[in-house]
Amino acid sequence: MSSFVPSITPTARRTTLLTGDGVRIEAVYTPCTRGSGAAVDGGSAGTAVVVAHGFTGSADRPAVRRAAEVFSQRAAVITFSFRGHGRSGGRSTVGDREVLDLAAAVAWARSLGHRRIVTVGFSMGGSVVLRHAALYTAQDVPDLVGTGSMAGAERVVQRAGAHAGRTEAHTDAVVSVSAPARWYYRGTAPMRRLHWVVTRPAGRVVGRYGFRTRIDRRDWDPVPLSPVEAVPLIAPAPLLIVHGDQDPYFPLDHPRMLAEAARGTAELWLERGMGHAENAADESLLTRIADWTASA
Repeated sequence: MSSFVPSITPTARRTTLLTGDGVRIEAVYTPCTRGSGAAVDGGSAGTAVVVAHGFTGSADRPAVRRAAEVFSQRAAVITFSFRGHGRSGGRSTVGDREVLDLAAAVAWARSLGHRRIVTVGFSMGGSVVLRHAALYTAQDVPDLVGTGSMAGAERVVQRAGAHAGRTEAHTDAVVSVSAPARWYYRGTAPMRRLHWVVTRPAGRVVGRYGFRTRIDRRDWDPVPLSPVEAVPLIAPAPLLIVHGDQDPYFPLDHPRMLAEAARGTAELWLERGMGHAENAADESLLTRIADWTASA
């Protein structure tokens, strides 16, 4: 991980992070705007919110910057671009190895002196924050992912279950917005189009030049832990699941499946009139999420 930002930096900075499998990820630090944001003791300086964008997003997209601006009224904020997006290197694996990108951003937040980390993910990023929270409870995970063995890391988590220990890349609370519950869902027209973009050569060309997203052509092997399988492993970290009742990608059975899998340990917000992910999250909803991250 490469960074020149001093601990609890009082100014916005941009840096490059190195993931466990050697991919360079662009990241942006936005200090808390409440007071100076520079004091180490308590409150905003102790907390950092790490934002994980959706597929085809990036750290500089307007919707991501809007979320960062609202969240920074309660805490410091780190935004970053997943592999294959924005100025980051590598190719998108559409939610699999992106867990390593998020882990690098969380570890960076802790290296800056933030004691409490909340991950907030949208759509693909929403699935990533769930898997990340499950994976980074197991003490053996960092060694395994450092060698590129995501499958081995997930086997450790499934064997150990929750409460196996914490690593420097663990999160203290999780917010998942507009996330799928299961993989390979094709029940809506937008998801069928997305699968065409991801799985077909012509679709990946459209992704690269139309959406500025570089997509890995290889299939998942093995298939990673699904979001609904990850959720039971997140407790005791607080979990908030947010979903719009007008989401054109994932209908309401997805958030309900996630909440049910949490076995009473998650809070579920079904938002009337809301569409999908960060583009549909207005300032009012973002403010409520920011309040939740501060109090959870």
